[in-house]
Amino acid sequence: MKKIVLEKDERSAAIDRIQQYFSDELDQTIGRLPAEFLLDFFAAEIGRYYYNQGLRDAHAALVRKMEDLGEAIYLLEREPHEKG
Repeated sequence: MKKIVLEKDERSAAIDRIQQYFSDELDQTIGRLPAEFLLDFFAAEIGRYYYNQGLRDAHAALVRKMEDLGEAIYLLEREPHEKG
């Protein structure tokens, strides 16, 4: 699996959220650098679970769309003309 890389603004927002979480939920202050390390840890060690779930969700959505497409094609079929 490729390393999870966030855009600069996404990474900054995630770090801000980690700091806010520590402040709001744990009544602790965490500096920017420790928050960055924590984000990197989660991305490397836990991110794969979310990534894999995202792949499974995307696969399920694709299967549903393919079923819809199969049904749409079936509806386009014409009955053979019977000779009388």
